[in-house]
Amino acid sequence: QVHLVESGGGLVETGGSLRLSCAASGRTFNIYPMGWFRQAPGKEREFVAAISWSGGSTAYADSVKGRFTISRDNAKNKNTVYLQMDSLKPTDTAVYYCAADEDWGTIIITTPTYDYWGQGTQVTVSS
Repeated sequence: QVHLVESGGGLVETGGSLRLSCAASGRTFNIYPMGWFRQAPGKEREFVAAISWSGGSTAYADSVKGRFTISRDNAKNKNTVYLQMDSLKPTDTAVYYCAADEDWGTIIITTPTYDYWGQGTQVTVSS
């Protein structure tokens, strides 16, 4: 079992920045692809960014490309994935979820089919 805990959400003005973190614990040696999704009120959960185990491959939704950066630290006592969010817009307001998967054969996952999910962290961008 893997436990994911997000942090770093909050209230920020348009154009501001936030850095989300997602710490993984438990059977972290089985974690390969990781990603971030978000869900705004009344909307479906949508893909934001994904990263491979090595960090060498990444993918982004068109809506965040050039503004958000995903990275990860696989050090033994870290096992953390980050989402640096710059030039934030009110449309980025949502609950952001971290996800992890045990599929070693897949480099990147952009669909909400991950094995494990965090509880979410609220990001609110004021206009």
